[in-house]
Amino acid sequence: MTEESFCFTPMTYRLNVYIAQQIATQIINGQLEVGAKLPNELELCKTFGVSRTALRESIKLLASKGLISSKPKVGTFIQPRKHWQFLDKQLLEWLKDNEDPSRFLDQFLGLRKAIEPAACALCSQYATQEQRQRLTKHFLNMEKASLAKDADAWTEADLNFHALIFQSTSNDFFTPFGNVLTTVYKSFFNHTSVRGHFCIKEHKAVYQAIIDRNAVEARQASNILLKNNHELLSLNSV
Repeated sequence: MTEESFCFTPMTYRLNVYIAQQIATQIINGQLEVGAKLPNELELCKTFGVSRTALRESIKLLASKGLISSKPKVGTFIQPRKHWQFLDKQLLEWLKDNEDPSRFLDQFLGLRKAIEPAACALCSQYATQEQRQRLTKHFLNMEKASLAKDADAWTEADLNFHALIFQSTSNDFFTPFGNVLTTVYKSFFNHTSVRGHFCIKEHKAVYQAIIDRNAVEARQASNILLKNNHELLSLNSV
């Protein structure tokens, strides 16, 4: 770990968060390997030009995300990925910025395939009238963006559409999933819509099944949409 590795750009985060992000970047990129020991406090404080208090806050932040583990009188070590808190929003942002996008988004899509069809089915059953009206608004915005081939407008509308589905399941465990993965959704939509593939037909099937309160069709339509998204992801990786 060298001072050059941690060159600062103008500070946009709190100091402890910024330091944690720099160390996390090297962990994610493999520059700091699993099992490697971090330099001691004095070395890190000198590298960053910060107090021990700020550094210790950074170490606590990294430990809370499972990236490192400290052992009293032994040192602080890089943890294997199996210990990382992958649904931590901040960690997801760091991963998004530092991992191979195709691999990262492919893994994310695998998680969506496991969870989102169930969310659509629940939404079709439990969404309130107000939530259905909002879903209609988001879908109409998607149609408009699709016709105009406006990728930015599509991304915003698509993000709102999917986030609302999770919020409308009447299941508290689905709600944070939609909230936490907002950043990843946006990256995914940007990646798959960049060539003008908006999948409006597949989204319409999901939307209509939800409006019709048909849980079986909502689940099926979601599976088809996610299958097509997987194909688009593969296309954009070529």
